[in-house]
Amino acid sequence: MDKNGIVLTHKYELGRLLGQGTFAKVYYARNLKTGESVAIKVIDKQKVASVGLIDQIKREISVMRLVRHPNVVFLHEVMASKTKIYFAMEYVSDGELFDKVSKGKLKEDIARKYFQQLIGAIDYCHSRGVYHRDLKPENLLLDENGNLKISDFGLSALKESRKQDGLLHTTCGTPAYVAPEVICKKGYDGAKS
Repeated sequence: MDKNGIVLTHKYELGRLLGQGTFAKVYYARNLKTGESVAIKVIDKQKVASVGLIDQIKREISVMRLVRHPNVVFLHEVMASKTKIYFAMEYVSDGELFDKVSKGKLKEDIARKYFQQLIGAIDYCHSRGVYHRDLKPENLLLDENGNLKISDFGLSALKESRKQDGLLHTTCGTPAYVAPEVICKKGYDGAKS
């Protein structure tokens, strides 16, 4: 369905589709009051409820509100209708690190810069009790100035989620990126660590 021209809450005009996953689509949008470019993540409430992921969405909102760092995608606001949840987020214009890496080897100075930005942002998150749990090149975005931005905190966990054994017992990782030792012998079932 083409969303061009649809206006959310008299504030954001939706544009082209930027990407999509199982439960959400992300659109380019423009703030009608300020002219600022944003990304709108549209989540289907019925789909996430049918698989028991409402708490995960609430956790993602809490985490994104808690984490304010120049190398983490900024959450402007959350809106909702009867059927959808909308995240208005910082628009990061230059795509995924995955696309850049797939075109060939990065120059050492650029790779070092991305790595330093990544570990700085992760250290910041960990110091606030936030664990991303799905870091991969597809969740590392690049802005127009060549800066890295961590996105998609959908599988994140908070320090309070630890059980008595000291482990986080929430789903984590993407099968292609999960360490082999955390994949059960029956196949990947949402690695727990």
